[in-house]
Order: sequence, then C-alpha cells, then structure tokens
Amino acid sequence: MTQDIPFLFHPQAAPWFQEGPDSLLLTLFCEQTAPIREVWLRHEPDNEEYLLPMAQVASRDRLKIWQVRLPLAQGQDLQLYCFKCLTDEGQWWLHGAGTSPSVPPREQHFRYNSRHQPPTWVQDQVFYQIFPDRFCNGDPALSVRHHEYEYGGKAVISKAWGEPVSQQGEGTASCEFYGGDLAGIDAKLHYLHSLGVTALYLNPIFASPSNHKYDTQDYYRVDPHLGSNERLAELTRNLRQRGMRIILDAVVNHTSTQHPWFCPPQGAMGNPDSAFRKFYTFDQEGDYVSWKGIRSLPKLDFASEQVQDAVYRAEDAILRHWMRPPYQIDGWRFDVIHMLGERGTAEGNPGHVRAIRHTLKQENPDAYVLGEHFFEASQWLQGDQEDGAMNYYGFAHPIRAFLAGQDIAYHPIKISAAELDTWLKLARAHVPFKNQLAQFNLLDSHDTARFLYLLGEDRARMMLAATLLLTYIGTPSIYYGDEVGLSGGNDPDCRRCFPWDSTTWDHVLHEHYRRLTQIRRQRPSLRRGDIQTLYAGAHSYVFARTLQSDQVVVACNRHPSEPRTIRLPLWQTASPASRFTDAFNGDKFEVIQGQLHLTIPANSARVLLSS
Repeated sequence: MTQDIPFLFHPQAAPWFQEGPDSLLLTLFCEQTAPIREVWLRHEPDNEEYLLPMAQVASRDRLKIWQVRLPLAQGQDLQLYCFKCLTDEGQWWLHGAGTSPSVPPREQHFRYNSRHQPPTWVQDQVFYQIFPDRFCNGDPALSVRHHEYEYGGKAVISKAWGEPVSQQGEGTASCEFYGGDLAGIDAKLHYLHSLGVTALYLNPIFASPSNHKYDTQDYYRVDPHLGSNERLAELTRNLRQRGMRIILDAVVNHTSTQHPWFCPPQGAMGNPDSAFRKFYTFDQEGDYVSWKGIRSLPKLDFASEQVQDAVYRAEDAILRHWMRPPYQIDGWRFDVIHMLGERGTAEGNPGHVRAIRHTLKQENPDAYVLGEHFFEASQWLQGDQEDGAMNYYGFAHPIRAFLAGQDIAYHPIKISAAELDTWLKLARAHVPFKNQLAQFNLLDSHDTARFLYLLGEDRARMMLAATLLLTYIGTPSIYYGDEVGLSGGNDPDCRRCFPWDSTTWDHVLHEHYRRLTQIRRQRPSLRRGDIQTLYAGAHSYVFARTLQSDQVVVACNRHPSEPRTIRLPLWQTASPASRFTDAFNGDKFEVIQGQLHLTIPANSARVLLSS
C-alpha cells in the first residue's frame, strides 16, 4: 500500500533555527495526523553517518513540533543534515529538495557553513545593474569622438543618445559609443534612490577600447571616456553619503590584446623573452589561448605566480587596490569566474577562487564576492568560494521558462507552476541558506534579451515577473531601464540607452517597481526570511516568506484570461499570521481555521502583508 506523503517542513530562519558557537537548534514541523512516531536527525561528522533523536517539544493547531540540538563538527566547515521520520509502515526523509521515502543524496541535504558566510548587508539590498555607456551622459566633453580611433579594424562611432543600437552581425556593435559616464551615474543618484535602489553593480569601467570594456588595457585606470580615478572616488563617496553600496566588474580571466602584458614590444605576444610571457599560455608554434576562441581576449594563466600577485596576492594587487581609500568599493562581480585557471584551462580554479575570497575578506570582511555563472553553480556556493552567484540557473532561467516559454538558448520550453516549484527547490537545495539569501537574482542583463521583449511587451506579465524578482529569496537586481519599460532583443540590442525623457516611460510599471522596493524595505521577511511553497499547480504558484512574526504571501497566476481561486494552508507555515492586507489594493483577508481563501486575477500577482 502506498503511503500518503506527509507534510514536513524545516524552517531555516529565526526563531525556529538558532545558531550558537558550537551547535545549531533545529526544528521540524509535521502534521498532527501524520503517522510519524519517531524523528531522527541524520548528520555526517567526520564524513560518517550519525543519527540524533529529536524530541517533540510542542503542538500547535494542526502541527507537531520536533527539535534537536546539532553539535557542529570540528574541523569541518560544511555541516550536512536531513531528517528521518519513521512510521509504522516505513519512513520519510525531509531534505533540501523536498520529501522522499528513502535517504537523499548528499547534495540534497540541508547545509550550513559554520565558518564562511556572506556579509549580512547583502540581504538588505536592491541592486541596480548599469552598463555605463548607455545609462546617462553627464559630461559630454568625455565622450568618444566619431572616428577617434580604431577598434577591431573599424573606426569607432559616436552616436546620438537613444539612436538605435547596431545589431549583431553588422560588425559595429562593440565600436559604437553613446557617451554614458560616471558623472551621469552620479547625477542620477537621486533617481535611483527614489526608485528604492540601495546598491549599484557597474559593468566594467577600466581602460578599454570597446564600449563593453571586457577587454581591459589598464586595471588601475578608469577609462578616460567614462571619467577618471578621482571621479570614481567622488561617486563612491556620494553613494556612501546616501547609505548606498557599489560593486565593480572584475575581468581577470582574460585581458585585451592591447594590454601591456600582452602587446609588443614589451608584452608576451611574439616575444618569448618577455617578462610577461608566462602571464599567458602559448603553444609550441607561439600561438596563444584566448577566451572561447575570441582572439581579442587572451586568457591569463594563473599557474604563474606573477599573475597571482598581480591580480590578488601582492600588496598592490588589482583587486585590493579598488577596495581601499579613496574608492572603498564593497565587493566584486567576477566575470566568467568558473573559467579562471591554469595553462589555458580551468585547472586549479577552486584554489584560486578561494584565494581571491581570502584576499577580499582580508581587505574588508564584509566584501561581497559575486560570481558570474550562466548555469548551475553550487560547487562555488558552499561558503568557501563565492558569497553568491548571478542567479541565472536558480531564478532567471526557471522564471523565463515559466512566464516567457523560452530557455536560455531561446528554445521553446513549457513548464507548469508545479515544475517551476520543483526547479526552484532543487536549485536552493544545493546551497546553504545564508548563501541563498545572498544569491543575485535577476530577470535579464547585458548578456540576455530584455525580459519585457521576451514577453512580447506584455506589461501585466512583466509586473508579475518583477513581483517575483523583488519577493523571492535572494537579493534582487534590476537591469537599468527595466523599470520604465525599456525593451530590446539579445545582445547588443539589450544595451539600449536609458530613455531620460519621462514622457516615454511606462509609469504604471515604474510605480510598480517603486512600490515593490518599498515593500521589500519595510518587510524583514522578504530580505531575511524563510521561503515555503503553499501551492503550485498548472498556472499558479504561491509561497510565503516568514521571519518571526512578519509574514508575506506572494501569489501569482500566469493564465492569460482565467482567475484562480485557492485555499492556502497557512497552518503549515512557521509563524502563521491571522490577518493580511493586499499591498496593492488594500483588500483585507482573515485566516480561518488555518486557511486563507484567495482569488488571483489572470496574468498577475498579489502580495499579502501580515497585519
């Protein structure tokens, strides 16, 4: 006879999860009617299985509450655990990915890193990603002049603000400039602050011949067409005065062919006797390894101690330099960090990423170490390497599949809300909870088509997506212009100029973003709380964020024309509220016998705040 899957839940936020210097207090909820007679905690000190008995400490409404104190294993930073529940007929196991009738694989165990954790400030931020050349021209005297120099064999082009971007294949995408600069960012801090943005992520700003600047010529100099080192210091000072933060883009996997380490006469190219020859990887014929075969981007060889010193190890290393006064940036986003390595490959990658983390934490224990990964990145997210990743795999990809019907390769995909929930849970399961809170969630970026474009300019569905972005577990990042309805296809079309003529804005969408950032700022559960699925069906997905007495319920329905009415089991949550208010229209709701009766309109989302 098949057993019915019982309701089991393990909160990972206060007050049901408590951290001590030598132990953790862990809690398990199960339904009163579930035929569970014993509960054990499985953990692995010294990589060996141990089972600790859990005690039933209380009952509440329809729930039994079990607890145990888990001693932290010495000499072992990462603690793995899951729950074994015995019934008269068999057993059930609760783990990070859900409930199963047999012991889960180790990668799905709950995990806690007792030594390495992300800085707590990250959880409280709303990031805003800026592609500097396209955000705002604050000092026209700095702008690239038409045909000022050549890049990739073509003369650079100066375009008027807002003029259409040349498309891929036309050969000019990296050569055209619109004049955005650091002065422009500084001039718009009041706009960003009013939007609710608290932290900036800037695409590369160091000296480079291209508009994207992922081909660095000088790591110690702000590109003169964007400003100067002094202008960056002024920008970071003005941000701090507003209580805002900033991270910069570290492009240390490769350089430009015009970097002095590489280019003639002193550089490595064509010069076997160069002092920089070992900075790169050359074959017997003298050819060099480049990033993904792109010849303008020779790949650095981290087998070289000189490269290690230059990038992160030496006292005057690149990554240290910008974290110190007068700049004092708050962290780095590392471009293609998973590809960084030795001898033209990713060999030795974990060791170098750990060393980079150590360097940054030496400079500032609260530095944010953020990695770019387009796909699953859990091996870098166990606490000892990155604090968070650009969360394509665990947020952007599943939300794109669910709402836009496309995968990251722009191929069609169709998933239900239940399949969305499974994807999201599995992505979270592989990462410690503190790192989940520091994941860098995004809908789109400079490397992808705008989400609004993928949605066929469907504003209602974009508002639904924005609601998920600002309420899901992790730290949200808004790609510049999304909030006013800026659209665009794949790179480079996604890098259009910000439309500063506000008469062209989608003001309804803009106000929606402003309200969401306000709600996030006001509700601690959205920044630090646990996440729990309440419903996932064909088109509707509902989850609760809970932290102590603060609770927010987020309900979305992607069906284009049909509303969905659901009874939500609020009794299952760690600290259920009894009354809620809709954050957007003020509707009042009361929880009756542990359930909340809710109708979600078609193609929309509701955010209910406990009151």
